[in-house]
Amino acid sequence: MAPRAQTGSGRLSRGLLLLWALLGTGVCHTGTEEEGFGQDARTSPPAAMYNWTAQLMEETYTNITQKCWEFFVDLMRNVTASELCEWKVISRPYSFLQACLENWADHLRYGYPNALAEQYIFQSHHRYFHNCTLEHQVYFDPPEDVLLAMIIAPICLIPFLVTLVIWRSKDGKAQP
Repeated sequence: MAPRAQTGSGRLSRGLLLLWALLGTGVCHTGTEEEGFGQDARTSPPAAMYNWTAQLMEETYTNITQKCWEFFVDLMRNVTASELCEWKVISRPYSFLQACLENWADHLRYGYPNALAEQYIFQSHHRYFHNCTLEHQVYFDPPEDVLLAMIIAPICLIPFLVTLVIWRSKDGKAQP
């Protein structure tokens, strides 16, 4: 338990501050816009500006998601192999990864879920959680023909029982 105490709010805050500092320098690229369009910006089609912006946004999001992944891996170093399948232990790093990917995508207006975020989530499952199984048995739906029989049988039985009750009540004899 002691190694995980280091992942408290102090270390997490420093990690987030470090992440922000590292990524803050790559978010704004000055001078790139002037090289691309210069004084022809009025005559350039809007699609060129959109493609440049989309490419920059994708590159920025790629760099940020890499930092999110590295921070997740760092947090997972404190988790022992026997604790990898315990949600109480892994929920904080896993939730941080998911929140980091989602929040940065929203901040950059990149859209979430996206292929890159999905790749990191799958990578986390493959690397850390591939041997985790559910403790209780998972129930599946029965085959379609069995399910159909289980649905139709009561439906057909109800009119027969209603007819039987009405027929028995018309007998005219008083019921004790």
